[in-house]
Amino acid sequence: MLWRVLLIALLCLDAMNAMAAPLRLVYPPGQTPGDKRYEYYWELLAAVLATNAGQYGPYVITSAGENMNASRAAREVATPDGLVNIIVRTTSPELEGQLRPIRVPLDKGLTGYRLFLIRSDSQARLTGVRSLNDLARFGIGQDRTWVDVRILRAAGLQVVEGEGYAGLFRMLDVGRFDLFSRGVNEIADELAVQRKVLPNLAIERELMLYYPLPRYFFVPRTPEGEKVARRIEHGLERLIRSGQFERRYQDYKRLVLRDLPLHGRRVLRIPNPTLSPETPLGVAGWWDDLAVELRERP
Repeated sequence: MLWRVLLIALLCLDAMNAMAAPLRLVYPPGQTPGDKRYEYYWELLAAVLATNAGQYGPYVITSAGENMNASRAAREVATPDGLVNIIVRTTSPELEGQLRPIRVPLDKGLTGYRLFLIRSDSQARLTGVRSLNDLARFGIGQDRTWVDVRILRAAGLQVVEGEGYAGLFRMLDVGRFDLFSRGVNEIADELAVQRKVLPNLAIERELMLYYPLPRYFFVPRTPEGEKVARRIEHGLERLIRSGQFERRYQDYKRLVLRDLPLHGRRVLRIPNPTLSPETPLGVAGWWDDLAVELRERP
């Protein structure tokens, strides 16, 4: 008799979920027109929510109607009735204080592997870089609001601050700094877009900089945001256990690295002193060391 009661209760719960208003998540489309860096994460979010729709109910994921920079998008999430209520960002202490982080590194730390955009005629000057001291002779451009500014300066590197994502490419082109540090999962698409107007840009051929830089989902620090966070955490756990998360990540990695020569690069490693103690650095399988991709060719 008890099993019948439980069955009826479960059927009622499913029916209630089916009738519930769908969870609506609105994300920023990108910082500039044609910015495709975050498409993987929104496809991943849809897969996450699909895993537990039977338990939590239906959902709708849509893009906001306007491009916005990272700071603006974070403010919108923190504002009641803001234009967006979820973002994907590399983490920082300020962001984790302002918004609710979901501490699963969505790209397994891939964004922390950094290559450099340069002007084509700069390659010869960079060939002799063997150490952080050598690298410190060159100015590295970054947006003044990015956590990377503090990470690079803490390692003794020279940072030139700029204002706005799009403007940094132009600053590099006119020689305001020597290097523009970009994630390996960002740089190829960015170069393809920027070369249409800045044909002198290129990817530096010999170096890689690494620091741990997880990229998380962030939602509002509200009771409703907490419910959303728990649902996403639950869905991510399911994807990870089933192997779907790893399959999606490997497909993504092959796509973003397909045209990048990584074999044999000199990797300079620095710490990230801004990371929270709650960063899951020790969780096995959550981080990619790119060992195969960086290995010297036989």
